[in-house]
Amino acid sequence: MPAPFAGGCACGAIRYACTAAPLVSLNCHCRDCQRETGSAFAPILAVHKAAFTLTHGSPQYFDLTADSGQTTRRAFCAACGSPLFGLPGSVPDLVTIRVSSLDDPSEFRPSPDIYTASAQPWDTMNPALPKVAKMPEREAS
Repeated sequence: MPAPFAGGCACGAIRYACTAAPLVSLNCHCRDCQRETGSAFAPILAVHKAAFTLTHGSPQYFDLTADSGQTTRRAFCAACGSPLFGLPGSVPDLVTIRVSSLDDPSEFRPSPDIYTASAQPWDTMNPALPKVAKMPEREAS
């Protein structure tokens, strides 16, 4: 996905911009992402936090405990409910942008599918994408 790119919520109350290309593009099949999207998975771009800027409005946040045991903050629009991005506590220098919030989501090219151990049996994943059952344990620093 080429940079720069931008996005925001459905009602326009919140806007963001990113000046760097994504570090990774993936489909996450964890239960938290299924609940957030109301679907089988969440298409996500991970970018350096330093390249990400809120340009208009202030999102609301909710916190959850991720598989890593760390707190993940999820941002959404309080007015329209659109999921926007996440702030993973396990990797604090990243922002995980929800592809549905991009101005042009057609540029998204996922690889891999992650948390496939949590995938729903009715989900028809792309067989060409690499599969990761769950995230490997991080070594203590």
